[in-house]
Amino acid sequence: MRIISYFLRVACCLLLALTVAGCQSVTTFDDPSNTYTPEATYQKLIGQYPFISIANRNVPASVREIKNITYVRYGQRALQLDMYLPKRIQQQNLPAVLFVHGGGWRAGYRTNFTAFAIAMADRGYVAATMSYRLSPEAKYPAAIHDTKAAIRWLRTYAKKYGVHPEQIAIAGGSAGGQIASLTGVTGDLVTFDPQAKSSRISSSVQAIINIDGLSDFTSETARFYEDDPRKNPSAAGAWFGGRYAEKMELWHEASPIFYVNKNTPPILFLISAQARFSVGHKEKTAKMKPLGIPYQIVQIPDTPHSFWLFDPWLQPSVDAVVHFLDEQFKVVRSDSDR
Repeated sequence: MRIISYFLRVACCLLLALTVAGCQSVTTFDDPSNTYTPEATYQKLIGQYPFISIANRNVPASVREIKNITYVRYGQRALQLDMYLPKRIQQQNLPAVLFVHGGGWRAGYRTNFTAFAIAMADRGYVAATMSYRLSPEAKYPAAIHDTKAAIRWLRTYAKKYGVHPEQIAIAGGSAGGQIASLTGVTGDLVTFDPQAKSSRISSSVQAIINIDGLSDFTSETARFYEDDPRKNPSAAGAWFGGRYAEKMELWHEASPIFYVNKNTPPILFLISAQARFSVGHKEKTAKMKPLGIPYQIVQIPDTPHSFWLFDPWLQPSVDAVVHFLDEQFKVVRSDSDR
C-alpha cells in the first residue's frame, strides 16, 4: 500500500507540474528577424550623423519604474507594458501618455520608447510603453485591438497609478504613430475594439501624438513606398496580408485620415525631415481645421526617421509633446517645472 501511495503522490505532483507549466504565460514572440533597436539603428545612422548618441534609458531618482505588467491575455499569450511614474509629484489625477513603438508593424520593442517615457515622467506625466502583436504573430487589426486594450487597462487602474482617467494620450513613432493615430481617431468603435462589447470602460483617448507615422495608406506617395512591388511582401503588405490591389478595403480602413469628425481628439504631428513617413498629415489637418479640432505640426529639423531614439533630438521632441499636452490638459507649471 505504501508503494501504491508513493506512486500516487508522484503522479499527482507530475500532473500538478504539467498543469502549472501549461498555464504559464507567454510574454514574448520569438522572431530572429526583429532587429529594430536603438543600437541597430545607431549603426545605420552614425555615418551620416556622427554627433548622435543613443538616448539615455537609465531611470533617474525622480522616476519610479514598474516593469512587465500584463495588460491583456489571449489564452496563454500575455501582452505587457512598463510604467514610469513621477516620484516628486504626490498628487493623484496626473495626465498620462501611452507609447506605441514602431518597426514597420513587424518589428520593434517597447523599450525603444523607454527614454521618451522616462523623460515624460520626469516632466510630471505618468508614462507607459507597451508591447503588441506584430505582423509575424497576428495581422491587422490585432495591433489596434491590443492598443485599445492597453488604454482600457490604464483607465481601469487609473486610481492605483495616479492617472486622470479623462486625460490619457496615445503616442507612437513610425508604424506606432499610425497605430496610435488610428486607435485615437476610432474611439470606442467595436470594429477596432472587441473588448467594448463586454466592458463599460472606454478605450478612447483625449489626445494623439503621431510621431512620423502615416495618416493615409491609400495616397499615391504612401503606396509608392508601402506597396513597392520589389518587396514581397512590403511591411504594410505583410500587416494587411496582401498588396493594395488585393486588400484595398483594409488599406483604406487602416488610414486614420478617413475617421476625422467633430469628436476627433487633438493631434500633434511630430515629424522628421523625411517627408515619406508622415504622408497624409497635411491633408488630415485640412479636414480638422474647419471642425475646430486643435492640432500642431512640429518638425525636428535635419532629422532622420527614428530621430526620437537619439540625442540631441530626444529633448526637443519631449519639449514639443509636453507643450502640446500641457495645453490640451490645462497643466499649470511652476517656473522650476518648465
